[in-house]
Amino acid sequence: MKVLEKITLIIYSMLMLAISVIVCLLIFGWIDIKFAGEFCKDILVGDLSSKIVLGVSVFFILLSIKTIFFGSRTSGNSSDNMQGIVLENENGKLMISKETLENLVNSTAKQFQNAQEVITKVSLDKENNVRVYATLVVNSNVVIKDLSANLQERIKQRIKQATDLEVKEVNIRVKNIAQQQEQQQDV
Repeated sequence: MKVLEKITLIIYSMLMLAISVIVCLLIFGWIDIKFAGEFCKDILVGDLSSKIVLGVSVFFILLSIKTIFFGSRTSGNSSDNMQGIVLENENGKLMISKETLENLVNSTAKQFQNAQEVITKVSLDKENNVRVYATLVVNSNVVIKDLSANLQERIKQRIKQATDLEVKEVNIRVKNIAQQQEQQQDV
C-alpha cells in the first residue's frame, strides 16, 4: 500500500471513530441533540468551513469509489511475491518458489562438514531482492567466522548459478555448538 493510501486510511479511520463516538454519546443522552445540531449547522453554514467539509467529503467519496471498484494495483502481484519470484522472458514466465530457494540453501549448507543442522528462511521483496536467513548448529572445533564467511559466499554463488538471482544478504545465526559424539561417550 502506498504512503498516501496509508495516511488517508488513518485519517478516514480516525474520522469514523470520532463520528461513532459522537453518535454513541447522542444515543446515551450524554450530549444534547440540540447542541450537536447547532454545531453541525455552524460548520456547514460557515463560508470557509463549508468549503473545507465539502472538499474533505469529495476526497473521501473518490477514495471510497477507487477502493471499491479498482482496488490496489499491487494486490495481484503481492501473493506471487510472497510465494516466490516470477521471472519473465520472451518464452513465458518462470516462478521460483521460496521453498526452492530454501532447499538450495539447505543443500549448500549441508555440504559443509562443520554445519550439523540448518534451518533456512528466505525473504523476498517487490524488487526480487533475495535475503537469506540461516540458523546453524555447528561442530565444537569449527572457526565460526571462517565457516560463516565461506557459507555466505557459497550460498550467494549457488543461488546465482541456479536461478540467476542476486542475493542481497546472507544472514547466519549460530544457534548452538554441537558436542562431538566421542566426548559424549566419555562422560
